[in-house]
Amino acid sequence: MYKVLIVDDEPEIRQGLRLKADWDELGLRIAGEASNGMEAMEQLENEAFDIVITDMNMPVMDGMSFLNECRKLYPELRLIVITGYEDFGYAHAAVRHQARDYLLKPVARDELTEALFKVKSELDKEFESYKQAEDIKWRLSQYYKEMKEHFLVRAVKGEMEREDIFSERARLFQLEELNTQSVRFITAGLRERENSIERSPDKFRLPFELICRELAGDFPGSPQAFRDAAYPGLMHIVLQDADAKPEEFERKLQSIVKENIGFEPSIGIGQSVTGFNHWKDGYMSSLLAWNIEEANFRQGDRIGEEPSLLPEDTGKLIHRLLQRGEMEQLAQTIERELQEAFAVSRIRFVKTIFQFNLMLEELAYESNVSLEGGEQLWVRPETALDLSTVAKASRYLLSLAVKIHDKLQSGAEDTDYSSIQASQQYIDVNYMYDINLTMLAEKFNYNPSYFSELFKAKVGKTFIQYLTEVRMAHATHLLRSTALSLWDISGLTGFSNASYFSSKFKRMYGMTPSDYRLRQPEKNDSEFPKK
Repeated sequence: MYKVLIVDDEPEIRQGLRLKADWDELGLRIAGEASNGMEAMEQLENEAFDIVITDMNMPVMDGMSFLNECRKLYPELRLIVITGYEDFGYAHAAVRHQARDYLLKPVARDELTEALFKVKSELDKEFESYKQAEDIKWRLSQYYKEMKEHFLVRAVKGEMEREDIFSERARLFQLEELNTQSVRFITAGLRERENSIERSPDKFRLPFELICRELAGDFPGSPQAFRDAAYPGLMHIVLQDADAKPEEFERKLQSIVKENIGFEPSIGIGQSVTGFNHWKDGYMSSLLAWNIEEANFRQGDRIGEEPSLLPEDTGKLIHRLLQRGEMEQLAQTIERELQEAFAVSRIRFVKTIFQFNLMLEELAYESNVSLEGGEQLWVRPETALDLSTVAKASRYLLSLAVKIHDKLQSGAEDTDYSSIQASQQYIDVNYMYDINLTMLAEKFNYNPSYFSELFKAKVGKTFIQYLTEVRMAHATHLLRSTALSLWDISGLTGFSNASYFSSKFKRMYGMTPSDYRLRQPEKNDSEFPKK
């Protein structure tokens, strides 16, 4: 609510003004009173007000002197003048120079309400313009772009929380329409050039990334471009089916990349999917399409485009067996799926190899296990075409699984230290989502009670203390640099609601989030007072 200061030397006038308007209905709150201009200036110095209702004929500092001081020091204030009939000319001059309106004593209820409503409407329009400008500034900030991209990666990994929370975050990043539209994922990477060590694709990752992002920004429908840290050489684009054909994006990207950096990109187009809960399948299909396209190019072979994806439950089973160290059952599961695929077709067999490899690569990345270039099919996808039998493919995939398992199990102390470091990194990246001790302990294969003690011993603070500090650091950044509401900030930083966030913030910083925002030096003189 906008804050009002009443300035009049007569207490009964001040009380009368309190009673002559429905302040709550108008969206206003009387936050202070003063008996003369000098007292009013002292209050304005210590507290932000939006509207001042002042008498003109007052002792110590009269109304005109007070208006002049307000004009110099607080030009954003809305001033309403009250005066007697005999001072009408005096009030009229004040209105021309500073005041928004004037009222004659005795003040009529309807006239006061009308004047207040007019001033509040002005404030609403100015606040809305200010908020729109701040929203644009926020959406152009690097911080916003990074958070938005993290949301996209989490969506394509299938790491969704409750649907309502996920939908709210999609709204904050202006992505909510993508949940109801048919989309395709495009995966692109640079191809190796023969006999060109100096011009390795690795050296051109940044310009390639910039080209992908710029093309996406200029393309119909403004598709979303993002990187997945698990595949540092690749770029991914979410393209709405209704806006443009993916083949057109592919053609333009190939042309621009070849013209500007001299490489021909390898591009995979995934299957069409609708809804965030199916994005993981769409993303996986684009990764598969890219791997197969790149393998075909390097081998000079064509293995076809038959669509097929392993069931999501298979991926979960592989993850669970590896974490538990049940390697025999893991080997049997991989071999069974490979045999079934081999019996269908070579196409299905190669795609199954790629999918298992992608699953294991993701587990290795999450577990901080380094894989050699030859062990990553997205780096050398032609390797999959050499795995011509079920036995060869099983041995190759199981060797990756064993390496990940052995790394996780080697040296209890080293493993504990690495796990806590990895858990801190996970919190640092995923602070805005629902994280709890039990979930994190299970993720790193620990008993929750032991993990709690281990975390405190290694980090020097409890899990909840560390998580809260990380969230608060980001919250204070958003309070300083954006005009987002407390509801939006609490949602973006992982707090359950604005009330809990405010109470937690006050305990940590000794003031409310709103007071913290108003006390920022860069905002004191220029920022429009918040509602």
